Amino acid sequence: MSLKSFFAKIFANIVVMQQQKWIIKPVETQERLFQNLILQAKATQFGKDHLFFGIKSHADFVKQVPVRDYEGLRTYIDEVVEGKSAVLWKGKPLYFAKTSGTTSGVKYIPITKESMPYHVEGARNAILFYIQEKANADFVDGKMIFLQGSPEMEEKNGIKVGRLSGIAAHYVPKYLQKNRLPSWETNCIDDWETKVDAIVKETKDENMSVISGIPSWVQMYFEKLIQVSDKKVGDLFKNFNLFIYGGVNYEPYRKKFEQMIGRKVDSIELYPASEGFFAFQDSQKEKGMLLLLNAGIFYEFIKADEFYTENPKRYTIGEVELNVNYVIIISTNAGLWAYNIGDTVMFTSLKPYRIVVTGRIKHYISAFGEHVIGKEVEQALQEALQESDAVVTEFTVAPQIQPSEGLAYHEWLIEFEKEPENLIDFELKIDQALRNQNVYYDDLIVGNVLRTLVVTKVPAEGFNEYMKSEGKLGGQNKLPRLSNDRKIADFIHKIL
Repeated sequence: MSLKSFFAKIFANIVVMQQQKWIIKPVETQERLFQNLILQAKATQFGKDHLFFGIKSHADFVKQVPVRDYEGLRTYIDEVVEGKSAVLWKGKPLYFAKTSGTTSGVKYIPITKESMPYHVEGARNAILFYIQEKANADFVDGKMIFLQGSPEMEEKNGIKVGRLSGIAAHYVPKYLQKNRLPSWETNCIDDWETKVDAIVKETKDENMSVISGIPSWVQMYFEKLIQVSDKKVGDLFKNFNLFIYGGVNYEPYRKKFEQMIGRKVDSIELYPASEGFFAFQDSQKEKGMLLLLNAGIFYEFIKADEFYTENPKRYTIGEVELNVNYVIIISTNAGLWAYNIGDTVMFTSLKPYRIVVTGRIKHYISAFGEHVIGKEVEQALQEALQESDAVVTEFTVAPQIQPSEGLAYHEWLIEFEKEPENLIDFELKIDQALRNQNVYYDDLIVGNVLRTLVVTKVPAEGFNEYMKSEGKLGGQNKLPRLSNDRKIADFIHKIL
């Protein structure tokens, strides 16, 4: 054991013990944080407009502050972007995390000196919880790669602007700097395909022990490594045993990753976003990610099936239930108030509070009232793959409302690494798994409103071509798992 790994284990034990102080007092932690957020923002423009001086409880907050998305807060955010002070939070932000929205165009999410440390600590603590549980920190002696956006930033009225992953690159701890790849120059390459080629060149002969990034990005990196070296990733990197990811569910990718690596490796799931670092996988034995209740964010939850009703109930952490699909609402020390980030989550544990991300409130299929969500299609595909030797590269699902003949159906557009031996049998297995999860979809099949789903085989690189056409290849962009329209499906059919 090296000195570095020895001290990493000691540090991990200390941090995990410190975190237990809030983990065992979740409701009190959130209440204390809520009161502090209101106190800190009373003198801001938003605080004055929403009578923060009179808010003493969550019930008061609900009366004074409606749930909003980016467009709803835009008039305030625009003032912050213009350089005004004390609008949503005291002073001015340190950064704007620049993201691309589907309805809002470019979005500027404020990151303050109070919120920035939690973006860094979340990722750090995820690794420390892993070290503490496994009692092994040998990987800290190897090289670590973090596939991320460019760290280069521009300025807007004196405030630095960049991608979240690029901003975070400026905060990598000194003790990791020597182990970290790729180089700063390579990280600054904007074109994703050029960047991946450069990363492969830099890393293929190194002792890589940790690889981190969105699965779809890492998949491209692995494919190019195999192409260049003619070796499996696990043979090329013999000490690679930990994959850290976030952004999308890993399960649909797991089988192909294990094939490319040549063995199973441990994985840690993170839940970072420009708006805050929400959760991380705190155990290899338990399902879900630990919701970070002391990280400058006050959480509210609205049941997904009530979200579009008038005045839906906003639940606090002490009121949530297991296995209910919730829209997650946040108020933060970066000045986002009752803010809908668009994600849906489900609690897998209440002691401690652990969640899984189930999808996006706007990403679903309900062309016929079935309201199929991301978690359901991912689970259905995973179950079918367990009974097949097929390997899937990427997929998305769309409704086919007006087929040339027969009943309407859900079209699954799948890019296979290896096709199933019997595609019809594979379709039926996915369909049955989906019916088992979603009673509304099952009713539509039984009632002959829909026929069983249809799989369309997507050519290699087909989804990358779509993402490229949208200017969203790489970066923080992910292919939607499902859509209520046929925009992606129509593009794919044009290239078939």
